[in-house]
Amino acid sequence: MTDRKSHHQQQQPILCLVIIVLLALCHKTPVVNSVELTFELPDNAKECFHEEIQKNQTATLEFQVVSGGRYDVDVTLESPTGEEIYRQIKTQFDSYQFVAAATGVYVACFSNEFSTFSHKIVYMDFQVGEEQPLPGLEEHATMLTQMEKSAQETHKGLNAILDYQTHHRLREAQGRKRAEDLNERVLWWSLTETVSILIIAIGQVLVLRNFFSEKKPSQMNYPLMK
Repeated sequence: MTDRKSHHQQQQPILCLVIIVLLALCHKTPVVNSVELTFELPDNAKECFHEEIQKNQTATLEFQVVSGGRYDVDVTLESPTGEEIYRQIKTQFDSYQFVAAATGVYVACFSNEFSTFSHKIVYMDFQVGEEQPLPGLEEHATMLTQMEKSAQETHKGLNAILDYQTHHRLREAQGRKRAEDLNERVLWWSLTETVSILIIAIGQVLVLRNFFSEKKPSQMNYPLMK
């Protein structure tokens, strides 16, 4: 009986920790505002996204070109007053974090105007505000218990895993697109070589056949007899 009680007491903290983690997962604790999408950017085109940000809020703009051309794009970020606070020229990926100096609508623009025929697929993540703490840990008057610390660390670890998975999917999509483009180029190059070899072989056969074919007397040029 003593062994069973001690084993049951050891399992209770583990079960409580599992319940807290499940509640944290079920409870929606998103950032204050977030825009995460993948969009197509045609050639000679420009796409802009508007986000309202309050003063002194922290925001993060992250982007990556998934496919198209040389995997580069022009990016600008403007404040409500029209001031350009961030600019990148022909960049594949980057992340920019800033604190809003004024309340208003911030505009993030992606430009492919320098390209005349390449379509781009761009991933963008525009996060505004800080993530809310777990339920019950907003304004903790006392020190966190070991279980609460474990739940908080688990929550941070899960968020990190989500970020890693997102970047892994982007890299996988980018690598797959490059492999498909390379495979298509190799296919067309192989077809071109095959057609060239066939044309050269047929031409050689015709030339050799012309050399060894017997000509009729009417086709032979005899010198004129005086």
